[in-house]
Order: sequence, then C-alpha cells, then structure tokens
Amino acid sequence: MVRAGAPAGWHQASLVEDISNVSILKLPPYSPELNPIEQVWSWLRQHHLAIRCFSGYDDIVDASSIAWIDFVSDVKRVTKMCSRDWLEVRKT
Repeated sequence: MVRAGAPAGWHQASLVEDISNVSILKLPPYSPELNPIEQVWSWLRQHHLAIRCFSGYDDIVDASSIAWIDFVSDVKRVTKMCSRDWLEVRKT
C-alpha cells in the first residue's frame, strides 16, 4: 500500500500498519515523481478533458472513460509514464 504523506485527520492507515502481509510505503506530502497517477491525470487533461464544458455527470463519465481507454491503448505510453526504473522498493 502506498500512503501519501499529506496529513489528513480522517486517514485510517494506522489500522493496517499491524497487518503482517501489508507493507506501507509512505510518500512525502508532494512528490508527483513518486506517484505515477499524477502524470496520468495530467495526460488525460491535456489530451481529452481540458477546455471542455460538460453537459452533466454522464457526459463527464463518458469523456473520462474514452480518455482512459485511449490512454491504456498504448502499452508503451503506460509503461513509460507509470514505471520508475530508478526507484527500487526495499523491504525494511
């Protein structure tokens, strides 16, 4: 489990810290380079979702689904944006 470091009083991460088969990886409060989804959100906005006026909730869901399908259709793009060759996760 990856836990972002932003302090929020309602987070319940401490409930899983004592589970033997769960490792908690704590991220600094702002670290987009360690959190690949930040780059994915950026790509989705730049290529599909920016500068648009949605007619309602269903339109937002439809546009987001189309954007996601386009994003995941390119395996090289997903691998490039979501992999971190320089990052090695170690069990402490």
